[in-house]
Amino acid sequence: MKSKLIQLTTMLLLLASGGVALAQDIQERTIRFGHLNNPDHPTSTGVKKFAELVAAKSGGKIKVQEYASSQLGNELQQQSALQGGVQEMLVASTTSLAGIVKEFGLFDFPFLFSNARQADAMVDGPLGKMLSGKLAEKGVVVLGFFDLGFRNVTNGKRPITKAEDLEGLKLRVIPNPVFLETFKTFKANPIPMPFAELYGALESKAVDGQENPFAVILSSKFYEVNKYVSATNHVYATNPVQISKRFWDKLSPVEQKLLQDAAIEAQNYQRVVSREVSGKAVAELKAKGMIYNEIAPAELARMRAEVKPVHDKFAASYEPAVVTLFKSELERVSKL
Repeated sequence: MKSKLIQLTTMLLLLASGGVALAQDIQERTIRFGHLNNPDHPTSTGVKKFAELVAAKSGGKIKVQEYASSQLGNELQQQSALQGGVQEMLVASTTSLAGIVKEFGLFDFPFLFSNARQADAMVDGPLGKMLSGKLAEKGVVVLGFFDLGFRNVTNGKRPITKAEDLEGLKLRVIPNPVFLETFKTFKANPIPMPFAELYGALESKAVDGQENPFAVILSSKFYEVNKYVSATNHVYATNPVQISKRFWDKLSPVEQKLLQDAAIEAQNYQRVVSREVSGKAVAELKAKGMIYNEIAPAELARMRAEVKPVHDKFAASYEPAVVTLFKSELERVSKL
């Protein structure tokens, strides 16, 4: 009986000391998590879910503060702050990352995917891991990928039913060479501009239109300043969940695992929410007075063929091993 009591006491002491060690591995920390979208957008839902998970997993020691609606600056400003260790976390498009590791531009190639399953398989697979791995030496760690959705064109002049309808339209695009080249191919006039400036530019008619996923169009109230919304589905937009390498390196292994696990849980939750919202957004945009149209499959196939030279041009300047993996992954996911 006595030996069993000693064993039990020893076990409890070991558990207690393990608990103390674990507690010491999690410090009181505050994470500033910035993004560009409004608080009612699925991106914000994902950030809130991440904050909730981190609080639960850390026993309230690690607090995540959300800064929505470009409060911490435009995308490039926040990206720079993240690399410099001034800002802890950011979720934004692959655009700014393409300025750091240019092969991230592969995710912005037009007309790659037919559905979200294909896109998830691409970013979660070997290509997403390879590109994310290249960012560490540039001061960025990727913890996951939120869904932004397929991008679609809105404008104030006419429905887009074929490639020729884009001709001459002044369209705001994200400051990204692939996007610029894509819309120049269709003879539009693409204008790079920070997202925070877009609503005002549409309102003043400095630009005729823009391109974004349906949920962004709804959340940003672009229906107030544009009449037509066309389901071009020209690019699938994924938003990498990023953390500053400088901040990451200060964390204990326990804290790193905690944040990584929370990010994947939040990612999986956010993707479901984002796609549900996107599905409902079209009906809401029509209810708000927008004129909606889809593009015939044959016309989409023609547009896809027309931008093939854009793929070839940019792929030629990328690391050959990355491009080879991209092509094999594209073939794999196209069957999903």
